[in-house]
Amino acid sequence: MTSHPTATSIDDPLFDEIVGWVAEAERITVLTGAGISTGSGVPDFRGPNGLWTLNPGAERASHVRHYLEDEEARRAGWRAALDRRMGRITPNVGHLALVELERRGKLLGLATQNVDGLHIAAGNSPELVHELHGTWRFSRCFGCGDRRPVEETVDRVAAGDHDPRCLLCGGVMKRDVVLFGEPLDEGTIGAAMVASEACDVFLAIGTSLGVTPAANTITRARAAGARTVIINGQPTERDQYASASLRGDISELLPELVFRAT
Repeated sequence: MTSHPTATSIDDPLFDEIVGWVAEAERITVLTGAGISTGSGVPDFRGPNGLWTLNPGAERASHVRHYLEDEEARRAGWRAALDRRMGRITPNVGHLALVELERRGKLLGLATQNVDGLHIAAGNSPELVHELHGTWRFSRCFGCGDRRPVEETVDRVAAGDHDPRCLLCGGVMKRDVVLFGEPLDEGTIGAAMVASEACDVFLAIGTSLGVTPAANTITRARAAGARTVIINGQPTERDQYASASLRGDISELLPELVFRAT
């Protein structure tokens, strides 16, 4: 594995060097994972306090066959959607830093493995955000494909309809996320890859880079000649493709990086 420089503090000289890369960049592409949203109260999946670590049954319910066959799995999913709405999850300073990159005209594309919709809620343009694994913001019918704002469906759950069915065809409903066993949207993946190959700086933020095809974005960017920076709390599975890494609290590192790169 190729070694690469790593900064663990905003006072590290390497941090200032990376600030220079971002300041000089004209086309920045970003990949985000669960780590950028933990500051908003959204749990990650496989971390020490992750959703699937603490509740292995939730991971099983994320498989499409189990979801379709098990009514209780669907009920649990809709209860979680209702609880999440009541929890008032909002964007944090990390999300807002990426909005600032767009405001400066530097953001070429923002691919995300997250389904929480926080990048768009923060203010990033929907046409720049590639939600690789779908989104909580909508619900979709397995039968006819009807898609509508998830709040309409969650309102029915709150009113006592614990396994809401499609209002058009009676089919099984889900939040519009990609479950295990379902294909990703080829157009969304393709747009993320194009943005990765066309950037001059690539930022991988809050992701272990262990899930493909999302993790392939950093390899595409590096192969195309971009400077690649990983910002994460722990080492990742693709550290060898990083020009440099920032290791630590994303809510501290990312806003400071963008603020200094003026």
